[in-house]
Amino acid sequence: MKVAVYNMQGEQVDEVELAPNIFEVEPNIPVMHQALVRQLANKRQGTHSTKTRAEVARTGRKVWRQKGTGRARQGSRRAPHWVGGGVAFGPKPRDYTQQMPRKMRRLAIRSALAAKAQGKRIVIVDRLELERPQTREMAALLERLGLAGHSVVVLTGVNGDEHVKRSARNLPDVRTLHWRYLNVRDLLGHDYLLMPLEALRQIEALWG
Repeated sequence: MKVAVYNMQGEQVDEVELAPNIFEVEPNIPVMHQALVRQLANKRQGTHSTKTRAEVARTGRKVWRQKGTGRARQGSRRAPHWVGGGVAFGPKPRDYTQQMPRKMRRLAIRSALAAKAQGKRIVIVDRLELERPQTREMAALLERLGLAGHSVVVLTGVNGDEHVKRSARNLPDVRTLHWRYLNVRDLLGHDYLLMPLEALRQIEALWG
């Protein structure tokens, strides 16, 4: 599969062949879904907590006498059906961590990259550098490249990346990401993937 390579002015300057073992595989939707659920679950802190009837600060005195009132018998104001009482079966701190085999995690990333490539949602530039951090320049670059939707801008880790990162952080539909940290959530949650040629070679070396 070949894709066009553009310069910073939005003009096509070359073509590049994408690695077939990454970008031409059949996307495995169930594995991508499992990887996404795992990533979202592992992000949860699990610090939610409610108080049981043993933990609320209420009187232990019997509400009224057992017999003779005509009302239902009540033993404690701490019971869950009283306002201010404990919570029955409420959430307690827990660990949401999910495990997933390494081969499945790699397959999920390759499937997400392949889905982007086969949907013509990957845009390659020969270089991605800005002289100074300026949101207007970054927005103009994305417009020249035809990136109208939510986009992930892949960084290579060189010094010029800081200007790109600072230029993009005020754009609500753009997320910058180092090529090592590509993940299923960002790949599936954004429409386009913009990367320089150097980042593409690094991704092919890592995930191939």
